[in-house]
Amino acid sequence: MKYSILIATFLFTVFVARAQSSDKAKALLDEVYSKVMSYDNIEVDFKFALHNAEADVDQETRGDVTLQGEKYLFNYLGSQQLYDGSKVYTIVPENEEVTIEDKTDGENTITPSKMLTFYKTGHNYEWDILQNVQGRKIQFVKLIPIDTDSEITSILLGIDVETKHIYKLIETGNNGTVTTITVNSFKTNQPLSKTLFTFDENKYKEEGYYIIRN
Repeated sequence: MKYSILIATFLFTVFVARAQSSDKAKALLDEVYSKVMSYDNIEVDFKFALHNAEADVDQETRGDVTLQGEKYLFNYLGSQQLYDGSKVYTIVPENEEVTIEDKTDGENTITPSKMLTFYKTGHNYEWDILQNVQGRKIQFVKLIPIDTDSEITSILLGIDVETKHIYKLIETGNNGTVTTITVNSFKTNQPLSKTLFTFDENKYKEEGYYIIRN
């Protein structure tokens, strides 16, 4: 009987600790979400790294994205993607082509417009380590997909404790691929051109681009 009580007490303590960890992590993410949603627009410059030891893949590149509500302008790998609130325009200068399509991203797809808010639903949360990065306190929260069929094992989200801005995302896939996004600069409420999220089809036609409509 004594051992049964000890085991029950231990299991209860573990359950309470996990619940408190989850609540603390969710509370911090709620703060981040409220902060992100309070801005009129956001400009993010980031470093993207992809690593898979088994497949001998090790890549690094940079990119940037400007967000205003659901609209975005995304520059990555020499290409540009624009979403004007209705259609997605993918511009590839190397091929001199533009692909125009309706926005059809799935619920689990992290698009530029969701990259700072995707964590709001679909995950269980755990409080993780606190790191000091060049004098900045970065608190990590571990996200575990609720969907057991997800191709993602876990996501570590590093949050600047002072600003409540996302600093780093580390995604681990079931295939061993580790994707890391590190934010180099995070600017808010910048003066944006009124035509920033407007696609000028005539301009690209005049430049000889091939327009593809899907």
